[in-house]
Amino acid sequence: MKSTRILQTAALGLSLLACSVMAAVSEQEAAQLGTTLTPLGAEMAGNADGSIPAWGGGLPRDAGAVDGKGFLADPFAAEQPLFTITASNAAQYQDKLSPGQLAMLKRYPDSYKIPVYPSHRTTAVPEAIYAAARRSALNTSAIDGGNGLQNFSDSRYYAFPIPKNGVEVVWNHITRYRGGNVKRLITQATPQTNGNYSLVKFEDEVAFPADMPDVDAAKAANVLLYFKQRVTAPARLAGNVLLVHETIDQVKEPRLAWIYNAGQRRVRRAPQVAYDGPGTAADGMRTADNFDLFSGAPDRYDWKLVGKKEMYIPYNSFKLDSPSLTYDEVIKAGHINQDLTRYELHRVWEVEATLKSGERHIYAKRHMYFDEDSWQLALVDHYDGRGQLWRVGEGHAQQYYNHQVPGYTLEALYDVIAGRYLALGMKNEEKSAYSFGFKASGADYTPAALRSSGVR
Repeated sequence: MKSTRILQTAALGLSLLACSVMAAVSEQEAAQLGTTLTPLGAEMAGNADGSIPAWGGGLPRDAGAVDGKGFLADPFAAEQPLFTITASNAAQYQDKLSPGQLAMLKRYPDSYKIPVYPSHRTTAVPEAIYAAARRSALNTSAIDGGNGLQNFSDSRYYAFPIPKNGVEVVWNHITRYRGGNVKRLITQATPQTNGNYSLVKFEDEVAFPADMPDVDAAKAANVLLYFKQRVTAPARLAGNVLLVHETIDQVKEPRLAWIYNAGQRRVRRAPQVAYDGPGTAADGMRTADNFDLFSGAPDRYDWKLVGKKEMYIPYNSFKLDSPSLTYDEVIKAGHINQDLTRYELHRVWEVEATLKSGERHIYAKRHMYFDEDSWQLALVDHYDGRGQLWRVGEGHAQQYYNHQVPGYTLEALYDVIAGRYLALGMKNEEKSAYSFGFKASGADYTPAALRSSGVR
């Protein structure tokens, strides 16, 4: 009798563990990576009619010239749109458009359009990152209902290249390869309805524990990355600095954030830099977790994996990143200059996030579309508590081919109710493009280091 009760208790414990830990895939499933699936988990083959080609390894490092400031030549500059989707013909293509794209076409029938170009599967990352993704597939599990990751420290990238549910797809976006330690000079605009705008300029740094020799890996086991953002303009904000220690399991260990206020010359904790806290200098146009289209903890939502589908998404946006453009040419009333954009047909993972009962967030639902090749978010529709479509996010993607890094050229977040928007990540007029692989020290990402970072 006693031994029976012990066995029953053990069985119950294993059952509960199985519910809280989502298992990694088998060796047999992982063998698909690099064969029927790309090394990052996308379908290797093209689609039936050839409008989406097979993946052939992505863009090579020498796909185009790199200028003295680090800006990339457009490998597809000679191509012309196959067709353009407008308000008048949107019904013909609606099965490959998001509700948000359809809403934008309806909101701005005379100016918003979607120029569709030939599809190119340009995503490529270094071989070491492909190997890390395979280790993730075999070893990484989601724990605590998907709030955290287990056995991830040995891989650190693409937690679930063969996902089984919605939150695993989200984790691939969060843990995707960003080129190691990277610095960038970027600009943000939040135009008024008439198109008038002012610019906010940032110096951003992202650094990873694995790429920082002086960081104790064991102590930083729950740290995904360190992020520092210094405002350089306008003058009234210049010198303000945000520091974030982005944790993996933010329920177990919440995101740590500090702000240095240059006017007060004071460093203080910033717990509001999370969830639906206001985005930096964004005039109320984005939340903290709108950064990177979605970032931070997934615990306030239930994540439903709808499936995969073919959609027209922003892609290979080299034209939009050209250093020959001025910000006036990019920023227009209602939305960015759609003549500078490029959309292609690609397969996406479709995930629906619904706010959990008892949780709080200004977005009651988020409908998300992730590019299958890079795992980057391409489109996000945000709904308010009444179920009304509120904001539409577009991530204009670009392959930084000289460093084998998929990334964004620009993130746009459109308020289809108010008629305003936010454009983040522009660098056309800056003195340099991204700087990948810089040497980072843990000492530079401490609250004590903030004061020196914020000197005007």
